[in-house]
Amino acid sequence: MELTVPDQSKEQLVEKYIPLVKYIASRVIIGKTKYIEYDDLLGYGMVGLMDAINKFDYSRGMKFSTYASIRIRGSMIDEIRKNSPITKGAIDKLNRYNEAVENLQRRLLREPTNDEIAKELGISIKDIGEIEGYINYISVLSLEDIIFSDDEDVTVKGMIQDKNSPSPEKEMEDKEEIEMLQKSLEMLNEKDRMILSLYYYESLTLKEIGKVLEVSESRVCQLHSRAIRNLRSNMKTLNYT
Repeated sequence: MELTVPDQSKEQLVEKYIPLVKYIASRVIIGKTKYIEYDDLLGYGMVGLMDAINKFDYSRGMKFSTYASIRIRGSMIDEIRKNSPITKGAIDKLNRYNEAVENLQRRLLREPTNDEIAKELGISIKDIGEIEGYINYISVLSLEDIIFSDDEDVTVKGMIQDKNSPSPEKEMEDKEEIEMLQKSLEMLNEKDRMILSLYYYESLTLKEIGKVLEVSESRVCQLHSRAIRNLRSNMKTLNYT
């Protein structure tokens, strides 16, 4: 049975959920990027954990671990966005990069190298590295970010209330949202679905996914970013977002 804040001291809860902070940090830091340091994420996550301990209301029917996960990850993402904003110019560069990669894929019938991408764009390898940094940073987006606004303290899993206190109206809303997400996923191409499945459901690291697809870790970051973008577009097409 889930222990709630009243059942344990704050010190005990902090010690118990440090592994959760470390796990979430490892999932947020997608790839190597100058914008994010693992140790910094741990610090942000601990702030989120303490916030969760201080604000948790066990009477709402949500497990503490679920609530803590939301607060921990939210604290990490908030700090990343606050300290490392991506400018419109960076987004423009990223869009041109994605377009160049997809054009080269069609022509070469394989994954292009960084040298080929740089030549296609007329930029240097150093510039490619900078763009890949943007890709890694933007990839901290997750499926929850697509569905909910930044100021909401819920996720797809967090939406589901404890089985001991079900709400028929809430269950219907949850079902509709999950069905919409499923339809949007089915609209993706095979590679996009594979990337999201391997990362979010199989919990593979980017390096492991790269080995499966026989591409570089940075390329997996780019593919992940594209899959998220396409999923968001599909949901807009279905008039959900």
